Amino acid sequence: MLEGKQILLIITGGIAAYKSLDLIRRLREQGARVRCVLTEAATHLVTPLSVAALSEERAFTDLFSLTDESEIGHIRLSREADLVVVAPATANILAKMRVGIADDLASTLLLAAATDILVAPAMNVHMWQHPAAQDNMRTLRARGVHVVGPASGDLACGETGAGRMAEPLEIVQAVVKLLGAGHPLAGRRALVTSGPTHEPIDPVRYLANRSSGKQGHAVARAIARLGATTVLISGPTTEPDPPGVRVVRVRTANEMLAACQRELPVDVAVCVAAVCDWRVAEVSQRKIKKDGGQPPILALTENPDILASLSAPGDQRPRLVVGFAAETESLEVNAATKRERKRCDWIVANDVSATSETLGGECNTVMLVTGSGTRAWPAMSKAEVAERLADLVAEHLADVAKTPETA
Repeated sequence: MLEGKQILLIITGGIAAYKSLDLIRRLREQGARVRCVLTEAATHLVTPLSVAALSEERAFTDLFSLTDESEIGHIRLSREADLVVVAPATANILAKMRVGIADDLASTLLLAAATDILVAPAMNVHMWQHPAAQDNMRTLRARGVHVVGPASGDLACGETGAGRMAEPLEIVQAVVKLLGAGHPLAGRRALVTSGPTHEPIDPVRYLANRSSGKQGHAVARAIARLGATTVLISGPTTEPDPPGVRVVRVRTANEMLAACQRELPVDVAVCVAAVCDWRVAEVSQRKIKKDGGQPPILALTENPDILASLSAPGDQRPRLVVGFAAETESLEVNAATKRERKRCDWIVANDVSATSETLGGECNTVMLVTGSGTRAWPAMSKAEVAERLADLVAEHLADVAKTPETA
C-alpha cells in the first residue's frame, strides 16, 4: 500500500525507540523506502548499525557531515520524503518543533520539511499531561502536524496512564491513511477563501475584523493534501502559505470577489474568509485629521456577497459550495437561514462569541448544516476541522460523480 513512497523516520531518545526497529520493518513490508535519522540520545537506545541493517539505507546522525552538507544534505533529506515520521516523539522534540529550534539534524530537518509530518508521542504520563506539553500539541495540531497516539497502559517508568507510543502497526495504519489511500480529489479544482478583508477609510485606516486566517488556511491545506489543485484567495494574514497551494493575496472584498471569479470554474468552493459586510462609500485620499474633537461621519455601503455570488445558478457554479457562518447566538437557526438565503450547499457554523476564543485561536467548535440535516461536531483543533471537512467534500464529489446528471 506504500509502494514507491519514501518515509523519513526520525528516531528520538525515548525508551520506546526500540519499537522503531519493528516500525522500519513494517513500513518496508508495505513497500515504503525508509530513511532514518537518529538523535544523539536515540543512539544510546538503538544503534545506527541496527537501523541501517533493517532499512537497508544509511542511518543519519550528524548535521555537520561534510559529505552530506556539500549537497545541503539536511534540505535534501527533507525534500525527498513523501512523509516525515517522528517515532518516538519525546516531549523535547515536540517542544523544539513548536518553537522552531534547529540545533541538531533531526530538529533542522523538521524545520526544513515542506511535506506532512506525523508524530507518535511517547513520554511519562505526567509529562504528557503537563500544560506545557498539551499546549505544544495543540499548537502543532493547529499547524497541520498529524498525531497518532499516545496509548494508555503500563509505562517503562513503572507508572500507568497515557504516554505509551502507539504500536508500530498502528503507526503504519496512520501512514497508510496519509499516503496509501490515494488522492480522492485528484483531478478536481478547489477554491478556498481565508482571512479578513481590509476596507480602507483613508491611506492609514481601515475597517476589518479579528479573523486570523487559521481555519481557511487549514482547509486549503487539507483539500490540497487529498489531491485537489487548490487556489487560496487570502485576505491580509500572517499565516504561512500551505504547501502545494497556490495563494492569491487580496485586501478588499471587491478584490476577493474578482479573484474568485477569475479562478472559475472549480469543482468546490469553500468560503471561509470573514469578509467585511460594509465598506466606506468614499475613501479619503488624505489622512482624516481631528477636527475640534468631532469624530468624522462615515457613510457606509454594502460589500458584494461573495458566497451568494459563487452559489448563484449558472454554468460556472461549483458542484459544491460551502460557506462558513460566524455566529454569537442561535447557531443552528442562523446558519440554516444563511444557507437558504445564500443558496449554498453546506454551511459550517462556528461560535465566535466572546467566551469561545475561536477568532485567532487554535481550536473550533462547529456545526455542519446541509440540506439533509445538521451535525454538531465536538470541539477540535482547526486542523482537525479542516481534515474532517475535506474528507466530506471528497465523499460528496465522489457520490456526485456516480450520479448521472439530468437535464
